[in-house]
Amino acid sequence: MQYDPVKRRLGVVFNSTPFLRKLFYQLLDLLLLRCWHIQRELRKWMAERTAGNRPVTAIYDAGAGFGQYTYWLSGKLPQARITAIDVKEEQVADCNAFFQRIGRPQVAFQVGDVTRFEEPDTFDLVVCVDVMEHILEDEAALRCYSTSLKPGGMLIISTPSDQGGSDVHEEGEGSFIEEHVRDGYNIDDIRAKCLRNGFSKVEARYSYGAPGKISWKLSMKWPLLMLQANKLFFIVLPVYYLIAYPIAFVLNMADVRMKHSTGTGLIVKAWK
Repeated sequence: MQYDPVKRRLGVVFNSTPFLRKLFYQLLDLLLLRCWHIQRELRKWMAERTAGNRPVTAIYDAGAGFGQYTYWLSGKLPQARITAIDVKEEQVADCNAFFQRIGRPQVAFQVGDVTRFEEPDTFDLVVCVDVMEHILEDEAALRCYSTSLKPGGMLIISTPSDQGGSDVHEEGEGSFIEEHVRDGYNIDDIRAKCLRNGFSKVEARYSYGAPGKISWKLSMKWPLLMLQANKLFFIVLPVYYLIAYPIAFVLNMADVRMKHSTGTGLIVKAWK
């Protein structure tokens, strides 16, 4: 399956007004389990910074996409300058226009390649969500992230694991998302790649355990397949979520709170 055509259809609906764009971000925060995991880790990181009296001055959103995490972070940390990089010019222009309209001048989107973009010793935090699985030169990206972080700064990554990530469960089976260049990371492999590319400490854990796998199918996989098959499904989508989302919500809560021995996703934190 290709995400981009579905993204474009959603963009037509939700980009028409700032209110609808904000609503779109809020819906993504509710629906996407990775948002639950990432925001939980970011809240812990912000609390530690506050307790240590260490202000956050600069953040880098690597592969920002729709700007969902930039929006969330700029709301929580309005004093921080946020640099968001993406390869798609149209998306960058759209995000810049939106953030200007809502009065967040501390946010700047740029067209760029995460395997080349560097601002040495600049950022307190690098956020990289659903990006590494799209990059062949992943170690080049990690080197750029570590170079761009201040000493003690943190990188947080969300990416599929090799335990069924990208909805691949058997040898020779294709990824559910066609844009992925790898089906998922081995947890030890991604730790090692971080350590040999400028990071001194790495913590990695599984996400999308047993509850998360079911939730992902209910809240994302099946609706996306139906949207790709027929545009008319947009009409029945609200009714579908009224039935499916309460179940997905409970499953998401369980997945975030549990420690998983395996899972189809990985949450990686690395410090310079």
